[in-house]
Amino acid sequence: MNANSSNRLWIYDTTLRDGTQREGLSVSTEDKLRIARRLDQLGIPFIEGGWPGANPKDVQFFWQLQEEPLQQAEIVAFCSTRRPHIPAAEDPLLQAILSAGTRWVTIFGKSWDLHVTEGLKTSLDENLVMIRDTIEYLRSQGRRVIYDAEHWFDGFKYNREYALETLHAAIASGAEWLVLCDTNGGTLPHEVGAIVKNVVEVVGDRNSPQIGIHTHNDSDTAVANAIAGVLEGARMVQGTMNGYGERCGNANLCSLIPNLQLKLGYSCIQTEQLAQLAQTSRFISEVVNLAPDDHAPFVGRSAFAHKGGIHVSAVERNPLTYEHIQPEQVGNSRRIVISDQAGLSNVIAKARTFGIELDKQNPAARQILQHLKKLESEGYQFEAAEASFDLLMREALGKRQQFFTIKGFQVHCDLVSGIEQQNNSALATVKVTVNGQDILEAAEGNGPVAALDEALRKALVNFYPQIAEFELSDYKVRILDEHSGTSAKTRVLVESRSQHQRWTTVGVSTNILAASYQAVVEGLEYGLLLHLSTGVAFKMVKGNG
Repeated sequence: MNANSSNRLWIYDTTLRDGTQREGLSVSTEDKLRIARRLDQLGIPFIEGGWPGANPKDVQFFWQLQEEPLQQAEIVAFCSTRRPHIPAAEDPLLQAILSAGTRWVTIFGKSWDLHVTEGLKTSLDENLVMIRDTIEYLRSQGRRVIYDAEHWFDGFKYNREYALETLHAAIASGAEWLVLCDTNGGTLPHEVGAIVKNVVEVVGDRNSPQIGIHTHNDSDTAVANAIAGVLEGARMVQGTMNGYGERCGNANLCSLIPNLQLKLGYSCIQTEQLAQLAQTSRFISEVVNLAPDDHAPFVGRSAFAHKGGIHVSAVERNPLTYEHIQPEQVGNSRRIVISDQAGLSNVIAKARTFGIELDKQNPAARQILQHLKKLESEGYQFEAAEASFDLLMREALGKRQQFFTIKGFQVHCDLVSGIEQQNNSALATVKVTVNGQDILEAAEGNGPVAALDEALRKALVNFYPQIAEFELSDYKVRILDEHSGTSAKTRVLVESRSQHQRWTTVGVSTNILAASYQAVVEGLEYGLLLHLSTGVAFKMVKGNG
């Protein structure tokens, strides 16, 4: 790796170590391996895998990567300097690091005298010896070392001379990178820039290690701080995918990489790899079981969403009017949002995303717009229920296919002394007409919505076998007029999915079951429509009632 190229930056991902310290985030060994391989595909040069010896999960992770190495990334083991007054060669923590079998090791040491005396309970001189001894030992064992200067910016501000001594100790013992860490996340960009510039001036000769930057987001400036460090000479950027990390998180690589590469001209990953960024972000969200941030810059679902009619009209003419980059550069896409603020431009643009060509002169376009505004005034919301909007458009254009007709439904819930039983047992009965045949079906479920969904499926699956592949994956309820008490209007959003697609439908009623039923019915209807539109032929089977 040639770290001297003028515009080359080395991205260092610490999602699997620093990122997993986020509250509520937990991953298995298999999860870590899946994430590591996805980051490898993205072209990340350094992937920090964890602290071998700190827990069995990390030990297993490194062992498995020895058996099946990554394609291009360097996997990095992480550890502290050796403990006070214990030679590095005798410290069990460092033996675990060597057993991990990585070529690169990241060692963190204390830069702030406060942490040396109060945290380590040792002398300032012993801390310098710990840094030197640890790095020299790892170098003698054939390892290449990245030195993370923990609490660097606070240490520099409180005792500049001693902080610089710790860096010189790392340099003298063979560290190849010096990474300046804003561990508490309290430093601001102008301070980061000035301090990094000072460090580069002091240690930045040709034979010295390269400088890196590691920032936390406690002041909501982690990305800005990392950029400030790069502009003053840092050539390694450490961060996490989606900004995961302890407290308020780490610098978000999903924002840093495109900002550095697309806006500042640095080379981080290949262009075709950058186009995988949004997909990688969402993949990792799924693996760690945290909902993606729809409003995240660059990779969020709403990052290139346009809602106001004037905005949509302008973007249709020239995307530069309201988009700072082309969404495809980071693997995202433009979305036209439909709401009560929509104009004809929104409706026409949105229709096009569903393969429907409309013209402003077409009366159906204005009919759809007026119907949309009327429904939203009643409590409907189509921003998050695009499947229902597609059905609304098809209805107005006379193109809505009638797969089945609902004749009615009933729901019975088992109650004991007014309290629902623990198993939430419910029985639903539905009556539908399919292909001229009336079907009456009943089913039990864990709650009324699940029972309704199951009864509908039983009624329809003999006619449309593909329904067996659909799942009700999410269910959200919102009370729209909370001051109306039990007569309040309720909006229900239902997300359905098949193996490859997801779609959301909406229902509104003063009766929560009626609203739920509407959303569930439209969810099944739209799933059938998707199967038809992708060329899947239906085998019509006569039902037995």
